[in-house]
Amino acid sequence: MSSVDQTAAITLESVPALNRMFRFQWEKAQDCYVLLYPEGMVKLNGPAGEVLALVDGQRTAADIIQTLQAKFPDAEGIDRDILDFLGDAREQLWISL
Repeated sequence: MSSVDQTAAITLESVPALNRMFRFQWEKAQDCYVLLYPEGMVKLNGPAGEVLALVDGQRTAADIIQTLQAKFPDAEGIDRDILDFLGDAREQLWISL
């Protein structure tokens, strides 16, 4: 049993990693990124795919935010959205810290 506190907030220093139970990939037939797992598939919307594409167990949340802010300079306030999404992804067990 893990002693990791799943209720702790995602911070800029958090380093998310994809849960080994999932495989992240572009699915041409679905025209989107997906998370594959033994029982099925999760279709991701565009922003979710952009964030999870950067989750590699090396980058901090701040690194991910900085990369996406540079890629989408007109998107204001995406830092909070990214942190919220990472929190949701962690609750879904797609990622761990």
